[in-house]
Order: sequence, then structure tokens, then C-alpha cells
Amino acid sequence: MALRGRQWWKLVGLAGVVGVAATGAVAVRADRKRRGYTPDEVRSVLHERYAQATAAHDGSGEVPLTEVPATPVTRLRRALRRLRPRRR
Repeated sequence: MALRGRQWWKLVGLAGVVGVAATGAVAVRADRKRRGYTPDEVRSVLHERYAQATAAHDGSGEVPLTEVPATPVTRLRRALRRLRPRRR
């Protein structure tokens, strides 16, 4: 079965629509996964990655991570976040 004239363009257009839909689905999945983390979890993961990258660059084994104490403002934000209902 040979495709003629407009049939090619319809096929190309359909492939484009499918590609856009697939890209959107991947983006939504990544966004859901990203929103599942709390800001503190994201921060700790970034600190770990930075330490690993620094250790790899310096040639040493590991970089010890020190715990940064929470500031009063951070503690207040956490408390308010717990009290506030989540929007979905």
C-alpha cells in the first residue's frame, strides 16, 4: 500500500502529536517524582552529590559532611508548613 500526497503529511502530523504527548507524559512523571521530596531532602541530596564530586576531583576518598544547624527562621517555616494544608 503506497501513501500518496496528503497521507504522508497526515502521518508526519500524527507522529508529531504522539511525540509531543510522550514528551509531556515524561515531563509530568519527572515533576511528580520531584515534588515528592521535601526541600530538606533535596538539600541533603545536593550536599551529598557536591561532597562526592569534590572528593572525586581532589582524589580523596570521602569528604565528611557536617550537619548544619537549623536557623530559627527555618524552624518556623517548617512548623508553619506542617500546619498549612497541602494544595493539590
